[in-house]
Amino acid sequence: MPQNEYIEESIKKHGRRLDHEERKRKKEAREVHSRSAHAQKLHGLKAKLYNKKRHNEKIQMKKTIKMHEERNNKHKSDDQPVQEGAVPTYLLDRENQTRAKVLSNMIKQKRKEKAGKWSVPLPKVKGMDEAEVFKVLKTGKRKTKQWKRVVTKATFVGEGFTRKPPKYERFVRPMALRYKKAHVTHPELAATFCLPILGVKKNPSSPMYTQLGVITKGTILEVNVSELGLVTQSGKVVWGKYAQVTNNPENDGCINAVLLV
Repeated sequence: MPQNEYIEESIKKHGRRLDHEERKRKKEAREVHSRSAHAQKLHGLKAKLYNKKRHNEKIQMKKTIKMHEERNNKHKSDDQPVQEGAVPTYLLDRENQTRAKVLSNMIKQKRKEKAGKWSVPLPKVKGMDEAEVFKVLKTGKRKTKQWKRVVTKATFVGEGFTRKPPKYERFVRPMALRYKKAHVTHPELAATFCLPILGVKKNPSSPMYTQLGVITKGTILEVNVSELGLVTQSGKVVWGKYAQVTNNPENDGCINAVLLV
């Protein structure tokens, strides 16, 4: 376990406080009031930015609630016995129907993804030490400062990424090791496609590597599969899907991955 995860280590060894859940519940209940007080104190540009952020959060919350809502589905019941005798004309189209509550296809898809979350091609991979991933970069006039790190593994940075000023940049990601595309193999089609990377979902070695976009063997990537023409049950085109890296990109000079289906 990395040195900075001492809290998680303590929780694993000794567990939490007995009143942890109660304290957590009370803190969440108080958070609404503290957030409201904070919003009332803001003014000017900060208030505008904060209100815009809250507005987006509320829209997302409403969308999630709407997505989770159950809807009624009418379907014909086949098990009803056929009635004898003639039926009036105005009753011909009024067949026996039953109502059933069904969840939206999006929820079903999410559940499927969650269920198959751990069935990956490489369930166990060797952990990467920080000394292996980062190289110390000495700075300053006398080269005495050693707080900067150069990433020695393959990385992914977003489309509109802008570096921090060199004076404040702690983690340097070299241009030569940045990747935008991956060779993704579809296990059912048995074909390989060169697809754009959308983001790094999870690096099993450390959450910090995930945040920095470091790509090592076993990393879960999100790739753009729109050109494959995959569709959901409702007929919508699938935009992004997860894939697991199966090689060492820093050695091979390319990223090979297997699509998780």
